[in-house]
Amino acid sequence: MHRIEWPTLGLIFACYGLWGLAGAVLWPNSPVLALALMALMSALHSSLVHENLHGHPTRNRLVNEALVTVPLSLIYPYRRYRATHLAHHHDARLTDPIEDPESYYKAAWAHARMPRWLQGILVVNNTMIGRILLGPVLGATGFLAQEARLCHTNAPGVRRGWGLHLLGLAPVLALLWAFGIPLWLYCVAVVWPSLSLIAIRTYAEHRWHDAPEGRTIIVERSPLSWLFLNNNLHIVHHQIPAAPWYALPRLYHTRREYWRALNHGYVYRSYWQLFRAHALRPKEPVVHPVLHQVIALQPEGMPPPAAAQLPLDGRAA
Repeated sequence: MHRIEWPTLGLIFACYGLWGLAGAVLWPNSPVLALALMALMSALHSSLVHENLHGHPTRNRLVNEALVTVPLSLIYPYRRYRATHLAHHHDARLTDPIEDPESYYKAAWAHARMPRWLQGILVVNNTMIGRILLGPVLGATGFLAQEARLCHTNAPGVRRGWGLHLLGLAPVLALLWAFGIPLWLYCVAVVWPSLSLIAIRTYAEHRWHDAPEGRTIIVERSPLSWLFLNNNLHIVHHQIPAAPWYALPRLYHTRREYWRALNHGYVYRSYWQLFRAHALRPKEPVVHPVLHQVIALQPEGMPPPAAAQLPLDGRAA
């Protein structure tokens, strides 16, 4: 451990401290304010988890994990998110519904197998209001179902990741019991809104583009930047993932035209501009516009044919 990033370390302690203050002090007298503050801190904690898995605030991976391992938003184990998110950072695979674990696109063959009602829900989920309201539920449901399958097959590291997650979850549940906050209320009034706040950032982070750099967004300014740890400047993060959150605005503004050209103009002035354009209108199709367009006709449960695996550069097989 050669260096400590004190702004990040201070923010971690402030996040946990304010969450605890909300439960211990605000909840008995002002429960709505307490839950609102806990939701904000849970969203901030999600951003801090993302920051830590990229090697912050120390050079020691286990220390970084320990600093954020108590999961305020309950659902996602640190090690499982770390594994999928680092896989997401292979920019040549960004948005690929098979290779990118964080892609919202679906392969044509997978989409064709879905019931009509689910296809309709996914269309709604591709509007910004839909992503904010439905995204947390759909994301958590899909994630937990996938993790259950991986645990059943004893995939490497999955059971260990969940075991550590349950250990970290114990103090959160104990504190909620001590505060007198019902678990169901915490899930509805804290966990769901916190994930909805994060969904504002992730809604349009990536799109399909022939050039990998053109797949990652820039949102130039937002009052939520502090909550997202400046990941609204997402192209900078993807190009320099080791840069700490507080360096991203300087890195962007000193070379603003370079970044805007690099990502092929995938730029919004603010999330409000994005909301006005796509509150009720899907920004992207559900089916990936280029990759995996071949619809498999084999029996249910079998893998798609090799022809369905189109090259990552989008050329036809």
